[in-house]
Amino acid sequence: MTPVTDPSKMPDLLAKAETLVEALPYLQRYAGQTFVIKYGGHAMGDPEAQRDFAEDVVLLKAVGINPVVVHGGGPQIGRMLKQLGIESTFVGGLRVTDAATAEVAEMVLAGKINKEIVGWIAGLGGRAVGISGKDANLVLAEKISRTEPDPNSGIERHVDLGFVGEPVAVDPTILTNLASDNFIPVVAPVALGADGATYNINADTMAGAIAGALGAKRFFLLTDVAGVLDKSGSLLTDLDREAIDALKADETITGGMIPKVETCVAAVDAGVEAAVILDGRIPHAMLLEIFTARGAGTLIHR
Repeated sequence: MTPVTDPSKMPDLLAKAETLVEALPYLQRYAGQTFVIKYGGHAMGDPEAQRDFAEDVVLLKAVGINPVVVHGGGPQIGRMLKQLGIESTFVGGLRVTDAATAEVAEMVLAGKINKEIVGWIAGLGGRAVGISGKDANLVLAEKISRTEPDPNSGIERHVDLGFVGEPVAVDPTILTNLASDNFIPVVAPVALGADGATYNINADTMAGAIAGALGAKRFFLLTDVAGVLDKSGSLLTDLDREAIDALKADETITGGMIPKVETCVAAVDAGVEAAVILDGRIPHAMLLEIFTARGAGTLIHR
């Protein structure tokens, strides 16, 4: 070890030491616990953000935490469909998925994206295994049905979303086995239904269901905003169901944030200690949330 002889470097080194000391009680608290991380959004297309994310996951495993990654890939699916000349339509934020679209979605999610994430983690010394909800009957899906107003009459009508599903049962055995063998599971959001068909599942929903089935200590939902914001744009750092209901009622929580907070609440109701919505574009946002007193997102708890 080379001793530090330049006094100007001492403040930086002391700051690093203080960071480690601050992290110590959190390292002790979370050792041996399971974290489920939903990864997606624009950060997936940024090489620097990809590396930051992979570094975080490898570090979590190295300090004795068991991370489970569930990833999305909507923009990547959209680009591939466009290249193939397959048009997409959406209902309530969900892509209408016919047989051709379902085949492309599985190829992109369980093939390209899944193995890319495994590669990022492996490149930093982690041992990741890519699977989907179909493997070892991890997730059983059920077809989703939706209604929407008819554009002419305004009368509610049924809309067939095709091969779009939601999780109705989760068997996390394969995840616990992989974690105990020191692997990091990376899960693509496709699953089989009881009818034998393959269904595309919203990644947030899939990750929340897996977190609940595992009784995870934390469920991290990485998104493209800082978390839940109040009407002045300030971050709300601590919420429970009662507070969320009030924020929905006064329209502080609206639009795409509603399904995200509802997914977090459902995960907490299913046994997760707490869920966190945070900005995945911030370098090492998960580490800031986990290992510092300040946190970095919106914590949702019982």
